[in-house]
Amino acid sequence: MTGNTEDVRPATAVTAAAGATLLVTSVSTLVVNANTSAVSILLPAISEDTGMPIDTLQWAVTGYSLVGAATIVTSGALADVFGRRRIFLYGLVLFVLSCVMIALAPDGAFVIAGRCIQGAAGAAILASGMSLIAAANTGKAQLRAVTLWGAASAIGAAAGPLVGGVLASTTGWQGLFWIDAVIAAICIPIALRSVAESRDPKRSRSIDLGGTVLIAAILAPLIFGLTNGSAWGWASLQTIGCFAVSIAAIFAFVAVERRVKAPLLDLALLRNKILVGSTLAILLGSGTINGIMFVVSLYFQDPSTLALSPMQTGLATLPVAGAAIVLAPVIAPVVSRIGARTTIALGFVIMTASFAALAFVDASWVYALFVLPLIGVAAGMSLQNGPASSISTACVEPNQVGSASGISNMARYVGAAVMTAIVASVYSSVSTNQAADGAAAGDAVASALAWSSIAMGIWCALGIALALLVGRFRIAKPTATDFAAAAANTAQAVTAPPPRR
Repeated sequence: MTGNTEDVRPATAVTAAAGATLLVTSVSTLVVNANTSAVSILLPAISEDTGMPIDTLQWAVTGYSLVGAATIVTSGALADVFGRRRIFLYGLVLFVLSCVMIALAPDGAFVIAGRCIQGAAGAAILASGMSLIAAANTGKAQLRAVTLWGAASAIGAAAGPLVGGVLASTTGWQGLFWIDAVIAAICIPIALRSVAESRDPKRSRSIDLGGTVLIAAILAPLIFGLTNGSAWGWASLQTIGCFAVSIAAIFAFVAVERRVKAPLLDLALLRNKILVGSTLAILLGSGTINGIMFVVSLYFQDPSTLALSPMQTGLATLPVAGAAIVLAPVIAPVVSRIGARTTIALGFVIMTASFAALAFVDASWVYALFVLPLIGVAAGMSLQNGPASSISTACVEPNQVGSASGISNMARYVGAAVMTAIVASVYSSVSTNQAADGAAAGDAVASALAWSSIAMGIWCALGIALALLVGRFRIAKPTATDFAAAAANTAQAVTAPPPRR
């Protein structure tokens, strides 16, 4: 983490400023995560109100992650160069505007557009938030502040579905965005008055905007192809064309990153097998849990299955976030006892087994049958995501920590976007095909959830092999700060990725 420049203010003023910084960054992060985790719960209500099909509205989820993936590292770079408080404030303003845009949206297209804007706003808030905390604190105070910031993030992630469900059932789905806009707006004058500006004077002032655009150019057609491939045909010209554009954008991205002064992605880091392995583990873990929670939220509210209200669905998903929060503090002791390699592999084993259990779902299942498998998914994600997060920064040189953290944090957004697109495609195509073959509505939707779970289970099974491969390499022991940040990251992985360090 990069610190602030030397501070000559009185100790009491510094302490007050640090407290204000922690308060405003924690509240804003809580709001961002609550907003993000609530959206899947709101999709059926938004669909009913706007008339847009849910398989199109899923871009409100994937679009957010796509834009976040493209801008998270750039937001951190902009914060280091032009001022962390400044970018934080820009993020808050953009977040308020996007909330208002979504709340006033006349149709689903405006909701999707607003969510894409919100992806950039959330990335700016998260990317600069932890940097502001790191700059305002040192030593044990920094560790304590990071831990509290992580707790606020986790509370937001856990409370989002419930708050969103309650508001959707009472004030309408727009209520969430109005309340979030008000809270974020209140944070702006507090940050202006009390949060000190900080920069990284050693960082190059060059910003890799080309890399940012190309990340979006890689992900957008990929997700578009995954979402529509079953309808178009996987061998159709449209589907192949989308994937071809993504591949071409990858080559262009590599070419750009080799030439720019301050690349978005330091390609030399890709030779670090431990970093690559831990990053892929993060992508798979956070991606699969985001993907399954997307379809579970739809399944719970489907009239042909559980027919839960938005508020009931919010309550029903609490065990998932709750399990991640409860397990976050015990990650470090578990790793210390059995090792990172075994912990990551165990996490993926538990996730694979939990997805396998969900593969047996049928229309007769009551809610109680979902609880243990969903808790298992959350528990497994916690076990693999925490160590992978700490390893990703512990396996590089101190001057590469920011870049390595940026890579792993981008992976969270990419995982959420790609895996949600995959399960949305599977869920939609299977339910449509089953209904066309004469299956009852409940059986069609249950089959769709089962195949979605199988798809996610296959990815987690690959994660087991990945963990065993990564474990062959020796790494430096993560520090206390690494574990604190990893715990915060784990709690957020259900909904939103954490900031760069």
